[in-house]
Amino acid sequence: MSPGPAPIIVKLDGAEKHFGAVRALEGVDFSASAGECVGLVGHNGAGKSTLMQVLAGALAPDRGRITVAGAIQEHFSVTRAQKLGIRCVFQELSLCPNLSVAENARINHPSLRGMAWRRKAARLIAEKLDEIFPGHDIAASTIVRDLSIGRRQMVEVARAFTITQDPLDLVILDEPTSSLDAHTASQLLAFVRRFVAGGKSCVLISHLLGEVLKNADRIVVMRDGKVAAADAVSAFDRDSLVAVMGGAVRRANPALEGARPVQEGRALRIRARPARQGNGAELVAGEGEIVGLAGLSGHGQTDLLLAIFSAAGRHKAGIEVNAPVALVAGDRQSDGIFPQWSISENIGIRSLAKLRNGLLISPRREAELARVWQQRIHIRTPDMDHNILSLSGGNQQKVLFARALGSDARIVLMDDPMRGVDVGTKLEVYDLLREEARNGRTFLWYTSEIDELDNCDRVYVFRNGRIVAHLDRSDMTEEKVIQSSFSDAN
Repeated sequence: MSPGPAPIIVKLDGAEKHFGAVRALEGVDFSASAGECVGLVGHNGAGKSTLMQVLAGALAPDRGRITVAGAIQEHFSVTRAQKLGIRCVFQELSLCPNLSVAENARINHPSLRGMAWRRKAARLIAEKLDEIFPGHDIAASTIVRDLSIGRRQMVEVARAFTITQDPLDLVILDEPTSSLDAHTASQLLAFVRRFVAGGKSCVLISHLLGEVLKNADRIVVMRDGKVAAADAVSAFDRDSLVAVMGGAVRRANPALEGARPVQEGRALRIRARPARQGNGAELVAGEGEIVGLAGLSGHGQTDLLLAIFSAAGRHKAGIEVNAPVALVAGDRQSDGIFPQWSISENIGIRSLAKLRNGLLISPRREAELARVWQQRIHIRTPDMDHNILSLSGGNQQKVLFARALGSDARIVLMDDPMRGVDVGTKLEVYDLLREEARNGRTFLWYTSEIDELDNCDRVYVFRNGRIVAHLDRSDMTEEKVIQSSFSDAN
């Protein structure tokens, strides 16, 4: 006798959600069953994160019905969802930065009480970090604000999978690898497959389509607040997914289209040596170059970018910078956006000199700058005077690009800026970067996505705060980058 269908853990029927004039969800049906990983894909603003917030109890739908384990939920909330075994790792991390890793774990587990609760919470989160990310170096006593964004993401993920008195049947992962390097991401995805094989369920939201195709059992594609397609993973490949999402199919090698080598004699823009490098290799970037920084997360790439940023316009030992600089942050919530400001104000803050009218900022000039970049980089909003938090995460990241590229900066530093950005937007940004490079702009680009290095003229690989390899485009392969990332070079 063949086994029946797997029980449905959560089911959503006819969900609708509006934010003012913005329609985030329109009649969405969705389900996740025991023993399956559901991949959820779509462009920024397609409704993915809103749908997951509804499933996690963080948002109440305007219309629709939520059923968990066969029972209709009338007053669904985050607390109710957790009691029913549903957890969510949101794209915008929700850890309390002033608390320790162990104290953050305690937030999800009120049953940890008594004089020894800190020790219990520390053991709980440490064991889960060990299980998911073997070899990690995160201490349970560390204050979260002192962790890199990648390590914060590891803690957030591990916390979601910890269990005390409440069951755990479904974990929603919203861009869980967006701040992780390739090695750490592979550890997480291997754990997800083990978790699902044990009869549990995961919803995996990711803009890395290869990641979804490799790890999901079923894929749901969203577009403009609706489900555009839903089928077994075998029914899709990368190009068909992009087509259903409403985007252009990726070119075979985007870096070679419209790109050109830097001409001899063009101005040197940056010369920098990492603090731990001593008299060894240094980073050099010329006018019109796109230079990649690679290697495992937290190995000095961001530190060097910040050192270069602080050296602009002033002397700093070991670093020469001879042009105005702008920074596109990857951690947009902590280092990028001004959350109380409008979209236009967030774009214009790097261009105050040209927006001035006497001693004041001209609202007309600010609006014109914002309008130009809304059209050029396709920021999806009905009104650029809306608060920046009204935008999806990917569109917020577009604003950071618009701020940098709309300024007078001739050097743009990019700190893994594509986290949470959909494939269509990425292709648009890649084209824009190459266009700006042809016009003489210089880019230093740290990325944790090896595929993005194809857009670079050359790449420096970092290990333990040092440059351990310098690869020209013609010599660069994924194998060489990975091998260098794990090398024992001094």
